[in-house]
Amino acid sequence: MKDKQTKALGVAVVGAGYWGKNLIRNFRSHKQFELRYVIDRPSAVDFEPSNGEQFIFDLHTALEDKAVEVVAISTPPESHEEIALLAINAKKHVLIEKPLATSVEAGKRIVEAARTAGVVLMCDHTYCYSPAVQMIRDMVLANELGEILFIDSVRINLGLIQREADVIWDLAPHDLSILDYVLPDEMKAKTISATATDPLNLGTNCIGYLNIGLKTNVDAHIHVNWLSPTKVRKFVIGGSRKMLVWDDLDPNQRLTLIDKGVSITKDQLNGEERMKALVGYRSGGLESPALQEVESLKLVLDELASSIIQERTPRTDGESGLRVVELLELASRSVKAGGSPQQVV
Repeated sequence: MKDKQTKALGVAVVGAGYWGKNLIRNFRSHKQFELRYVIDRPSAVDFEPSNGEQFIFDLHTALEDKAVEVVAISTPPESHEEIALLAINAKKHVLIEKPLATSVEAGKRIVEAARTAGVVLMCDHTYCYSPAVQMIRDMVLANELGEILFIDSVRINLGLIQREADVIWDLAPHDLSILDYVLPDEMKAKTISATATDPLNLGTNCIGYLNIGLKTNVDAHIHVNWLSPTKVRKFVIGGSRKMLVWDDLDPNQRLTLIDKGVSITKDQLNGEERMKALVGYRSGGLESPALQEVESLKLVLDELASSIIQERTPRTDGESGLRVVELLELASRSVKAGGSPQQVV
């Protein structure tokens, strides 16, 4: 691993839409990057050039500029492969919005191209860089919660209904990437099943339920919904020692550790005797750990710069993005098969 000082890295952002605007704002303020180009269609008239960057319509102009070292892709998922391969073939490092691609095969082509070219490929799994998720990961890996008994995630709101992707491909990548990041290898996904509905007959599923069977025979559940009248972003991990609740919409108490749970007398019990064991309920105190209030996307760019400068693999690399796409693809297959479980390779 190398660690060397370098001048600001030249950046081209492809896509100035909803997420692209956030990337533009963060690249502008980050001392290790210099935003040089924003590439979008001529109809993207709400973009205002600021610190000398150019608004252009042709990606090749930016790719031919040797001062551009990084291409950040924030376009519809179906365009990710084409843009990423063009950037990688031009020897540019790539940051790509979730999901990495719209199929496993497309994702593999992107990952292999980056590996062959020797450039950094990083997936913008933004939540994985939030202080809350980082603390969750540390607690899980340190076994502070004890044996994990269940995981439940709810990500629901009203809109934005999309044509190019259903609710599972739109919202579930966040939760799937979090699970991939916080869980150790021995707990990774073994099977996945999913159901989804289109109650408005719009031609795209607006409500989805995913069940991920983990290697430890524990289930993780994810509920995603575009039609909910209330916005909920809640992630719960039930452990044998402590329970954890992450409410991303509560700035005063995002993370709560709860000393509460169920215990069963197991000593010297087996067979029918164990079935008759008394269930005990533990009810202890609450703890709300202090978290750094910092925009997660700023931390994403910190990691991008660090991985390029140190010539190392980023925490959310192409392989992690590929694992998420695999689960999404299997979930879609399960939906078409009426919810039947699909084996994770």
